Amino acid sequence: MERVGEHAVILGAGLAGLLSARVLSESFDRVTVLDRDTMPDGPVPRRGVPQGWQSHGMHARGREIFESFFPGMTDELVAHGANLGDVQADVRWVNDGHRLRQAPSNMRGIAFSRPLLEDLVRARVRALPGVTLRCPVDVLDLTASGDRVTGVRVRARGTDGESEALTADLLVDATGRGSHTPVWLESLGFPQPEESTIDIGVGYTTWDFPRRPGDLDGDIAAIISATVATPRFGAMLAAEGDRWQVTAGGYCGDHASATDIAEFRAFAASLPAPDIGDLVADREPLAPGRLHRFPSSRRRHFEKLRRFPLGFLVIGDALCSFNPAYGQGMTVAAAEALALRELLAGTSEVELAPRFFRRAARIIGVPWDIAGGGDLRLPDVPGARPMKVRIINAYVARVQAAAAVDPAVGLAFLRVANTVDQPQALLRPSVALRVFRANRSRAGRPPSERASGAVPTLPRPRRGTESTTPTSGSPRSPARGA
Repeated sequence: MERVGEHAVILGAGLAGLLSARVLSESFDRVTVLDRDTMPDGPVPRRGVPQGWQSHGMHARGREIFESFFPGMTDELVAHGANLGDVQADVRWVNDGHRLRQAPSNMRGIAFSRPLLEDLVRARVRALPGVTLRCPVDVLDLTASGDRVTGVRVRARGTDGESEALTADLLVDATGRGSHTPVWLESLGFPQPEESTIDIGVGYTTWDFPRRPGDLDGDIAAIISATVATPRFGAMLAAEGDRWQVTAGGYCGDHASATDIAEFRAFAASLPAPDIGDLVADREPLAPGRLHRFPSSRRRHFEKLRRFPLGFLVIGDALCSFNPAYGQGMTVAAAEALALRELLAGTSEVELAPRFFRRAARIIGVPWDIAGGGDLRLPDVPGARPMKVRIINAYVARVQAAAAVDPAVGLAFLRVANTVDQPQALLRPSVALRVFRANRSRAGRPPSERASGAVPTLPRPRRGTESTTPTSGSPRSPARGA
């Protein structure tokens, strides 16, 4: 790729920052990544990633982008104990109380611990020519000249020494939802971005349990979403070290215990499906639990700003942080990094930030609507429910019910959830007809069976024996997704 500058500086060595370093190493002679944490030697959780203790998996689209940036990353993760599987055939999904019909989808997701992924990606980035990680340091403020950001002032963390000015042709803020960029912009005479928030008061707790042969009949994960009747959710993912990372949480201050295993088991047993509660009922944990609170989903609309300084970008959770229950953050950060790579080729400095923020807004829009619409189904979550949201939620509820009996509907939904297809794909005539037929059949059953969660669980097909390809033709390749 054509070189566009001498020095790029990235604030934050989380996944968004590391992906940015991978991209910018192709276009800048030197890339410096700054972080306030001391980077651990090995796959160990760190303070700057408080959700690192919780269960993690990556959507099919995210895994493909990571693989394109770091060839062989999937195999490397698997070699370290991560678990690769078909996102429909090897994962148990319970959405809105309905158990999605399992069948092969040709989309592969992967389950691992967050520290393992960060450790392997960090090692790859450190090995890139011209890339340096400087940690731990405090970023004090930006330096600027006129309408241009020229760098940052930093100081070694934990010291009272003199600050140092680092000059940069491009500065990227990847510091997460606690980003100081809005305040920095105001101090430089630029407007702050508008913000959208959804106050969800989510708390979720993860305990690690031993994984045994035959658990979940070989599936690598179980994902149970909240329902209106039971606004609690859970996830169980097979991580390295022959263990399950088991997460359970709720909304509006409701969460599982991180200290009392009996209380955690009772909470898990109350989830809208029994898979997680049954497994942890008589199994001893490997270590105490960890609680993480997430007060609100937050989106900063940089794409709406009429003025923004040259030589500066914002990426990852500093742009938008979603309800973690939907598992979207890593995939969105990867898609943003891919967009940045594409824009660096042939985009003028003046146009880089506006074009990037517009592209990022399109990337963020779909998962934001998915998460926001899903959360606003719950009556205790505050916020306006415009007609569009109510109509979409009503249709998605019928999609979830149909996916319990028709694997092609389940595939259509998962392709959207994995950001492979746009939501409009669920309105294709072939899919809408299947949704209508499945719900019409459901309406003919007794009322006790029509209640949410009462859709019968059909026998699980043997892997590789049932096609989920929609009748309208082969779905486009995941590599061509969002």
